[in-house]
Amino acid sequence: MTARLSTLANGLRVASYAMPSSQTAAVGIWCAVGARHEPARIGGISHFLEHLLFKGTKKRTARRISEEVEGVGGDLNAYTAEERTCYYATAASEHFSRVTGVLADMYFHSLLDADEVERERGVIVEEIEMIRDEPAQHVQELLTAETWRGDALGRPITGTKKSLAAITRRDLKTYLKDHYHASQTILTAAGDVDHDEIVTLAEKLLGKLPKAKVSLRKKTKDSSSAAPPRQHAPRIILESRDTQQTQIALSYRGVGSHDPRRYAVNLLHVILGGNMSSRLFQELREHRGLCYSVSTSLSTHSNCGAFEVALGLDGENVLKALKLIFRECRNIAERGPSKAELRRACDYSIGTSRMALERAATQNYRIGSSLLTYGKILSPEVYYERVGKVTVSEVQKVASQIFQNRTLCLAMVGQGPAEKELMGLIRSEK
Repeated sequence: MTARLSTLANGLRVASYAMPSSQTAAVGIWCAVGARHEPARIGGISHFLEHLLFKGTKKRTARRISEEVEGVGGDLNAYTAEERTCYYATAASEHFSRVTGVLADMYFHSLLDADEVERERGVIVEEIEMIRDEPAQHVQELLTAETWRGDALGRPITGTKKSLAAITRRDLKTYLKDHYHASQTILTAAGDVDHDEIVTLAEKLLGKLPKAKVSLRKKTKDSSSAAPPRQHAPRIILESRDTQQTQIALSYRGVGSHDPRRYAVNLLHVILGGNMSSRLFQELREHRGLCYSVSTSLSTHSNCGAFEVALGLDGENVLKALKLIFRECRNIAERGPSKAELRRACDYSIGTSRMALERAATQNYRIGSSLLTYGKILSPEVYYERVGKVTVSEVQKVASQIFQNRTLCLAMVGQGPAEKELMGLIRSEK
């Protein structure tokens, strides 16, 4: 099967991927706006708006929105990211029209009721506090702030209490009008679905969504048109807490979603910390018993990215663990992976992707993400082919480019070494 794509008269794109053997259908409405596009004064407004779209329309109360989907065994949710906002649902395929109608009503006819705005403001404050009270999540926010210091990417997606308090109902209505227009909206579906029927439904539900008056991609300091400031020296941020375990997160500048090196970087991630057979997991947990979990991840944006490592452990073992992490990064940057490692990483990357794409929800995410990122729907086979061609020398080369002390950021929450001691270790790794 191949994905299909159509465009309505108002510019809204409709994409689908048919899975005839599936008994479920997944649907998403995507808007090409996220935290990265926000002015600092109203940081968190994309996320605030995402919450509020669940709070009632002219036809449906907030309770009815959830009951209509959950009442047929479906699931309804949303998320805000740096460069997108997505509203999505999954249900048995016979209920596809119902759940799509609910999503479209939320997206197009939200009331943004004044009382709901104030109630949800309080809910998001609690969300902010919840993240801060969870060291493993809070350390990631600290790391993000340091990694992208001076750029909108460094601000929390939720906003801060200060920026949240500054957002007015008028701000929300203006933001909705400016960004939730047809040319920046995509309707996606996957599973037991028919593309022509989806297009007809989209025309009925979203055909009157206004066209854009002003392009979203205005070249301002808060837009994704500008690359983040360069980093020239390592950075450390510490927050002392009386916890049983110290949380550590570190990052190096990586690559963006359009960078041709991204295939090699994906395999580097798998080899170093992408699964239980990875170098860091084997060395720090299996061989040394220093931590319960250690992993790597990739933070990828349109024109930049970060390679991240996260772990939790006893504060007395922080220096020992960091030395081992730096050693593994240095080793792969100098020598590259073995051919066997590279083959396992390639097979793992392709295999996990194939298994995930058996689910309608994953296919729905794939086509929406691909359209927003690349302007077209890329076949998974293209990714598999390119990953399969990555060489040992390419992984070694990109590792040597990424693992540079000058772009290292380290965040720590809990008990552990002082900043001077940590910086001394980092500088000794040159």
